[in-house]
Amino acid sequence: MSTADNGPLRKAARELIGPFGDLLHAPRALWGINLSYILEGLTYFGVVGLLAIFFNSTIGLDDIDAGRMVGFLTAGITIAMLILGATVDVVGPRKALLVSLSLMLVGRVLLTLSPEAGPPGLWSSAHLVAMAGLLGIILGYGIYQPACYAAVKLFADERAAAMGYAMLYALMNLGGFLPGLVSPPIRKAFGITGVFWVYVALTVVGIVVVAVFLTRRATERAIARAGSGRSAARAPAAETPSRMERVRTYVRNFPLRDTRFLAFIFLLIPVQTLFAHNWLTLPQYCNRAFEGIVSENFEFFVNVSPLLIFVLTPLVAAMTIGRNTYSMMIWGTFIMAAPTFLLVLGPNIWTLFAYLLIMTVGEAIWSPRFLQWIAEVAPPNMTGIYMGLGQFPWFLTKVITSLYSGWFLMRYCPEGVPPSAMNTEMMWFIHGMIAITTPVALLLVRGWMVKGFKTRHGD
Repeated sequence: MSTADNGPLRKAARELIGPFGDLLHAPRALWGINLSYILEGLTYFGVVGLLAIFFNSTIGLDDIDAGRMVGFLTAGITIAMLILGATVDVVGPRKALLVSLSLMLVGRVLLTLSPEAGPPGLWSSAHLVAMAGLLGIILGYGIYQPACYAAVKLFADERAAAMGYAMLYALMNLGGFLPGLVSPPIRKAFGITGVFWVYVALTVVGIVVVAVFLTRRATERAIARAGSGRSAARAPAAETPSRMERVRTYVRNFPLRDTRFLAFIFLLIPVQTLFAHNWLTLPQYCNRAFEGIVSENFEFFVNVSPLLIFVLTPLVAAMTIGRNTYSMMIWGTFIMAAPTFLLVLGPNIWTLFAYLLIMTVGEAIWSPRFLQWIAEVAPPNMTGIYMGLGQFPWFLTKVITSLYSGWFLMRYCPEGVPPSAMNTEMMWFIHGMIAITTPVALLLVRGWMVKGFKTRHGD
């Protein structure tokens, strides 16, 4: 083959490999964020994947109330981001991460100890202690994710930023896959509380990682390398705006004043219900509607999607750098929603795998790009509040989905009923019809949306 023929191939290879090279040379502080995100992904997804079953079997709640407890956690985290997301804008990423992980540590200890607090039952002492534990996790995580994305914005230069956001998303999902390997043997030997104690220990490890990797010197070097010229915690005193100026800046740039921003994030609610079903519906579906290997190892099947995200997200990010964000959102949400209808064919290991694989490809296309978009349209020193406010519809998704998911399980996939007597096909058909409305709606409003669609602050 001639040199001319090899030219386009070499160019494509450089475009694919280049972003990975930029990331490999990322500063120590950014790798500290990545390592923390793996550990927190393992811990968060490990807890949430068992939470409904924990409230069923250990705290003594039915499917509806157990689903509400999961919704209390997941929706509470998003509303906490809305309120506490600006913490990182005030104290800097290192302090924000240490505070958030400490709160989550206290919460996870209380959750694990809750069965010892008294007899089970709705509003029993065990239930109340478990809810207190969930509250600690909520407060901590409300600070944690905005702090991590704000840190990437501070520590990554323009070349490494897109891959930095993608890797952050991918690495958390790698952590989200690991419970499928870690949890089953521990659960079978020591029960769900034994698994939860392992996650308590990993939270301690996460605190140590942040303390060691995100030292003051490391963060200052990372910021200087990224060309921001700011200190790790805040701007120099001479450049710090007055309180009134900061209030005016917040009001002037408040994201919900932008009608297109508001419409865009709310149109994502239907497809986001599939995320919520990953912990509200899929664990019980795999455990009840299947027999044999799927039922006995449901954690693996529930958490295989995060492993695929870890593999696919950096590749998709490298191949789509520079592509139109709005078009990527339409295609990604469609590819994520469409395979839900495969589950309408009934419980089958191959359709389950096909659903998880195709859905994950769609997620890898749009979800990291959405989080990057929020961070990049945020004005300076407002990344935390934008991350919190930009995900407010995610809060509504978690609340709404948790209110009806338990009812669908009890009607179409009830516990104690043989799989042949279930009607999971109708359950997934309805869930699929809900999810597919997102790409349809994004396509219908495209003409209006793209007229003022921002891709970064100042556009």
